[in-house]
Amino acid sequence: MEITEDREIADLKDQLAQANRQLMQSEKLAAIGQLAAGVAHEINNPVGYVQSNIQTLGKYLNDLLKVTDAVGTEASVDKLRRIRDSVDYDFLRSDLEDLLQESMEGLDRIRKIIASLKDFSHTEEEAFRPADLQHGIETTLNVVNNELKYKADVVREFTEVPPVECIISQINQVVMNLLVNAAHAIDSFGRIVIRTGHADGEVWFEVEDNGSGIPPENLDKLFEPFYTTKPVGKGTGLGLALSRSIVEKHSGRIEVDSEPGKGTRFRVWLPANQPEAANED
Repeated sequence: MEITEDREIADLKDQLAQANRQLMQSEKLAAIGQLAAGVAHEINNPVGYVQSNIQTLGKYLNDLLKVTDAVGTEASVDKLRRIRDSVDYDFLRSDLEDLLQESMEGLDRIRKIIASLKDFSHTEEEAFRPADLQHGIETTLNVVNNELKYKADVVREFTEVPPVECIISQINQVVMNLLVNAAHAIDSFGRIVIRTGHADGEVWFEVEDNGSGIPPENLDKLFEPFYTTKPVGKGTGLGLALSRSIVEKHSGRIEVDSEPGKGTRFRVWLPANQPEAANED
């Protein structure tokens, strides 16, 4: 009888663990969906003005061709000058340089967004490897820029830190969750500070906002699945639960400090080098 009960308890634990994994995967997919909309908006802006510039460049090219075609047909320099003046050659030449420069900047912005997406996901990586934490933070900032730029000024207070042995795509997920939460905690327009540091073989990063803050009685609930302070439809309540799960997998910890009306600070501690047991999982 006791053996049967033990087996049932073990089966329930397995089912619970499986359900937990599925919930966490759902949160990842929800975050990716939210991310995709923001990234599409970020890419659409430079694509829009590059497309507009190319249309204008096409008109300018036609005007330039009028001048070059006339070289072989017009009999006098005066007629060529009149054609040149009719297309407003001086303005055209000046504006061409500006259009090309702006278009190159737009294409470079698109390239950086795509590179950041690739760095952010690292979908092929499932093993612990030394990674540049601050590069991961910058990558994540590029990816979630659309979520942040309308809500806060982002301030970086980085110090030199050693490489962190981690699965960087998962740490990027934690950074993204904390940044998006910080933006959602700000009612109008505020400030988000990202800091890094290290001490005694550990590396830390923190995200601090000057938003609405969290009442003391709710701090212990923050990492519970489905608990959320956001309005219905704004959050699943799984972001911080997923973040804690990832940090614990990395043998780290999350600290939170908050004061209602003044803001919230989350600090994530990670060992620079993983214990052997974590690498064997």
